[in-house]
Amino acid sequence: MNILILVFNTVLYQPLLNGLILLYEYIPGHDLGVAVIAITLIMRLLLYPSSIRGVRSQKALADLQPKIQEIQKEYKDDKNKQTKLLMELYQKEKINPFAGCLPLLLQLPILIALYQVFLRGLQPESLTQSLYSFVPHPGIISFSFLGLINLAESNIFLAFLAGLFQFYQLKISTAQKGNIKKEATGFSKMMQQQMLYFFPIFTVFIIWKLGSVIGLYWIVSILFSIGEQYIVRKRHA
Repeated sequence: MNILILVFNTVLYQPLLNGLILLYEYIPGHDLGVAVIAITLIMRLLLYPSSIRGVRSQKALADLQPKIQEIQKEYKDDKNKQTKLLMELYQKEKINPFAGCLPLLLQLPILIALYQVFLRGLQPESLTQSLYSFVPHPGIISFSFLGLINLAESNIFLAFLAGLFQFYQLKISTAQKGNIKKEATGFSKMMQQQMLYFFPIFTVFIIWKLGSVIGLYWIVSILFSIGEQYIVRKRHA
């Protein structure tokens, strides 16, 4: 466990903290919110190749839904045969059905590290211990964003904005899965509708609890994801 914590701190926590402090120090105005937006964009650009592959995989999987559902319907009483045929179909079409989950799996530890940075890393005593030798100590950090929002506190506006953008992202993601919407019935269709509304509401609750700085990160990250989906849709229109 100690080794995992050491790796987590060395690979994620310290680089993110030091990167954020460097941005805070050198961006005009010393605005923490702008620094958070900048480091979020940097992280998303680094993850862009895997993210774009995930979005492409989701779209390819959506286009394949009629064939998938045909197999599921024909062999609904023979799960082994159904699984075998589905794997053969994925292999033939060169689709990894789990590729869409990879960006989320990569973002999760980054989100945890950022939360740790915002929770304890920006305190003066923590900065003294965690900053690299070439990173200047910023002293007392101002949590003001554009002079309007205190990022050290929860903000219902940012929470609702995060939920709204989350809803929009899910909406356009569902729209790309036109074949699913036409073919889905019963339980599948009900689950799609529930996720469309439940997840944004859950996002509002989580952002409200975790605080404004996580909300700002989430909003920028979602907008980046929407941009990725738009790029894939335009290229494969």
